[in-house]
Amino acid sequence: MNARPGTGGGPAPARIVIIGAGIVGCSLADELTARGARDVTVLEQGPLHAPGGSTSHAPGLVFRTNVSKTLSDFAKYTVEKFSALTEEGRPCFDAVGGLEIATTEEQWAELHRKVGLAASWGIEGEIVDARRCARLWPMLDAAKVLGGFHTPGDGLARALPAARAQTARARARGARFLGRHTVTGIERDAGRVTAVVTDRGTFPADAVVSAAGFWGPVIGAMAGVSVPLLPLAHQYVKTSAFAGPDGRRPVLRFQERDLYFREHVEEGSGTGRIGIGSYAHRPMPVDPAAVPAFDDAPVMPSSLPFTAEDFAPSWDDSRWLLPALDGARVEEGFNGVFSFTPDGMPLLGETPGLRGFWLAEAVWVTHAAGVAKAVAERLTEGRPATDVHECEISRFEEAQLSPAYVAERGRQQFIEVYDVIHPLQPLRRPRPLRVSPFYERQRELGAYFLEGTGWERPHWYEANAPLADGIPLPERDAWSARHWSPVAAAEARATRERVALYDMTPLRRLEVSGPGALDFLQYLTTNQLAKKPGSVTYTLLLDDAGGIRSDLTVARLAADRFQVGVNSGMDLDHLTRHAPAGVQVRDITPGTCCVGVWGPRARDLVQPLTRTDFGHRAFGYFKVKQAYVGEVPVTALRLSYVGELGWELYTSADLGLRLWDTLWAAGQPYGVVAAGRSAFTSLRLEKGYRAWGQDMTTEHDPYEAGLGWAVRMDKGDFVGRAALEGRSAGSVRRRLVCLTLDDPAVVVLGKEPVYVDGAPAGYVTSAAYGYAVGRTVAYAWLPSRAAAPGTAVHIEYFGEKAAATVAAEPLFDPAMERIRR
Repeated sequence: MNARPGTGGGPAPARIVIIGAGIVGCSLADELTARGARDVTVLEQGPLHAPGGSTSHAPGLVFRTNVSKTLSDFAKYTVEKFSALTEEGRPCFDAVGGLEIATTEEQWAELHRKVGLAASWGIEGEIVDARRCARLWPMLDAAKVLGGFHTPGDGLARALPAARAQTARARARGARFLGRHTVTGIERDAGRVTAVVTDRGTFPADAVVSAAGFWGPVIGAMAGVSVPLLPLAHQYVKTSAFAGPDGRRPVLRFQERDLYFREHVEEGSGTGRIGIGSYAHRPMPVDPAAVPAFDDAPVMPSSLPFTAEDFAPSWDDSRWLLPALDGARVEEGFNGVFSFTPDGMPLLGETPGLRGFWLAEAVWVTHAAGVAKAVAERLTEGRPATDVHECEISRFEEAQLSPAYVAERGRQQFIEVYDVIHPLQPLRRPRPLRVSPFYERQRELGAYFLEGTGWERPHWYEANAPLADGIPLPERDAWSARHWSPVAAAEARATRERVALYDMTPLRRLEVSGPGALDFLQYLTTNQLAKKPGSVTYTLLLDDAGGIRSDLTVARLAADRFQVGVNSGMDLDHLTRHAPAGVQVRDITPGTCCVGVWGPRARDLVQPLTRTDFGHRAFGYFKVKQAYVGEVPVTALRLSYVGELGWELYTSADLGLRLWDTLWAAGQPYGVVAAGRSAFTSLRLEKGYRAWGQDMTTEHDPYEAGLGWAVRMDKGDFVGRAALEGRSAGSVRRRLVCLTLDDPAVVVLGKEPVYVDGAPAGYVTSAAYGYAVGRTVAYAWLPSRAAAPGTAVHIEYFGEKAAATVAAEPLFDPAMERIRR
């Protein structure tokens, strides 16, 4: 087995036990054994090959286009793999294609956005008119359809045959599959999993992967691990047989009514049935602990009795769209159980609370093979080729793991599964959950809150609306105007011209301390941290292949104490896992808060409040000092992610309101404003500052991302260093580049495809209107040949191609004069 250098994990696990022989478990066994794992055991509580979980009844739809690049990549691999798998000479994937139709203008616009997403992720797709829709699906009433989005490479996965085919391959390589083994316990010792206990024996394990589907929370409870998924029932019916279906029509989605349709045809019969799935009904949560065992279930554990009254409106909608169904009837139906998470994404990775216990949960057939590949790569090679940060179990905050939160958000995910979701659209409940000490002041100022990781985050303040009068701005389209206000322009201008207060509390911060803390951080990160106390350093966390797993801001407070600004709980988990004896990693976010004070008058505001010299000589850029602001002790970092003079001021949560009020009162003579995330994003893009998770991930290295300056190859060994040997900014084949839209009236939001010489060549990562530069600023991944400033490109936005130009960065204050004064 391969070693995993640099991760602190040592060799890959020798004995791997997979719980669940559904499509995920079988795919994972195949992927693991293909990578050299031999001691792989798959345990299944039901009979093998049709064990009664979600795989056994899944309709098999595979639509690859998703707003998440990761999910699209997973689905693309599933199609590729299952197309090559056969059972009894028949492929395990039927490439009948996919067709989404629109009957309203809103959905018609959404389909144009989806064809752009498909181009961004390398998926063939096209917009087709109503007549073409009717040719693809002759049962459609073309008069009711505006058009559709056709993806010829999508289709139907034959889940059970695919599971059987992969089982045969894994067995041939040495894996064993044991049916009728019900897991009753997970043995642990010293924070590490050691074995899986079943009703038919105990199986020692170095790694256990829960691929139990909607039983995941039950298995997690045995291990003392929270698995935040909610099982919900989803209705599926088959009509009576009638002439017409031929098995070659694409899978049809009617998302405005939360419906999908597929054909079921018996060869040689001349007739067929239509399968109809509905998400239009009320959420029907299921207690996984109360689901009957295989032998006690009337049909199978995941197939619950059909509730005809819930399906009645969907049957009416189906006949409205497909008049040929008027002569048919609902012949059979069931309520099938599937898994929903608080954010709609899978649950993958090693759990923070128990070493060696892994999750591959909340995975639909669409993504099964891709997920299995990523988990197998992680187990055997230390990293997946595909960025999976959206799926990591450690992405959730502790408050997001409560049963009440999971239940509320899971229901909402079911309701919105086919809805048109804006990129900034927050879930509605439960809110507010996490608030900074400044929350009441923000409400008084008319803050417009959006939500992220449970935090209420002001995006702008209505109190600043009068300041927006007279600022010339192009008129926005309805989509880009959602969750936006011209007030953001006023707040950006106030930051550039005067001074503004930003609530930076939701940004996670850690304290790393103890003997060896410096050496520990030096080894995990790319930049030189061996500087005197009082220094601040921007640095990167890489994986062993040189991919960017996060970016950090490290403030050295003392010889063996550091404050580290990180991006998420994944960073906390990573540092905690690999901290050596004597080094403590502590999350200080909940007990602290932060105000960003930025703008040309920032020093005028802060200096009279403190006896500490905040002058440029005494307190230079990327420095940190302990000080008092009024009566409040603060840790002040001279940083600016908006491109202006200023500081991040940290204090304890109990003193946060006092800090805000002190700064607010002192700032009145200087025209201080409270400013939100909308202005912040605009300002950071004008300055060229990257956002991890949007602009760069583990799929990119520092030189591609334009961050080679944060890598010190001469400082000694660090994780990822060997992979970076020989790489440079001049050798990369792709780059993260700055684009400006030629037409000031065009605003894009991110994930749109970028065309070079008429062909899709990359995609937008972050975008916002730049109020100081008077046009939209977009960052995008492009081939190096197209990265030279002045290169003309096009960005597709809702089906229209907008001209853009590669620009030299940063757009604003390239000499850094405003920050260093």
